[in-house]
Amino acid sequence: MNLEAVILAGGKGTRLQPYTSDIPKPLVPVGDTPIIEILLRQLNKSGVSRAHIAVNHLAHLIMAVLGDGSRLGMKITYSAEETPLSTVAPIKLIASLPEHFIVANGDVLTDIDVRTLYDYHLRTRAMLTIATYIRTEKIDFGVLESSAEGRVVQFSEKPDYQFAVSMGVYVFSRELLKYVPDGRPFGFDELVLTLLDKNEPVMQYPYDGFWLDIGRKDDYERAQSELDRVKEWLK
Repeated sequence: MNLEAVILAGGKGTRLQPYTSDIPKPLVPVGDTPIIEILLRQLNKSGVSRAHIAVNHLAHLIMAVLGDGSRLGMKITYSAEETPLSTVAPIKLIASLPEHFIVANGDVLTDIDVRTLYDYHLRTRAMLTIATYIRTEKIDFGVLESSAEGRVVQFSEKPDYQFAVSMGVYVFSRELLKYVPDGRPFGFDELVLTLLDKNEPVMQYPYDGFWLDIGRKDDYERAQSELDRVKEWLK
């Protein structure tokens, strides 16, 4: 069974300045290959044969680089939003989506097998499945915990905290789009909170392989240092 994916590629990439001064974030290269092309090749290896790319900022450049997808062994179509609609609302503009489909941010670098993620989504009967990764963040301050009266009961100097964070890779059930309003910005955070409020099943899929959010400068710089590993994916 071939899979379909929606790639969210409409953002301006302000966190990645100055790399995104002249090109859209999905076209920022790792080595000499645009991030979004690496992502598409990975998805294709996992069985994605068709990708719908939601574009806005500098859309013509993305379309010129990727074309119809034949160079990558897949079919690519584009959906352009006339005004910025945040992260989820653009998906509702895409016609004829299958009952279940992959969604991925256009700046994700990961070796996750989305076929396994997709099968997990079906098995758990989820409305939405979120691939998650354990991220460790260092706090560069002394952190205090205190009682209600203000008495300090614990102190940690520059502690590390671990969080299960969204990888920017998901499986959507088409049915959830009924909760997405027409014609106005609607983000992923609003979607998750709405589904939880409606008591719809939202599942997480923990992943411990390779993942970087290239929207962050430190992750982008790490990606360049991991270039040999990434090149293995492109073979």
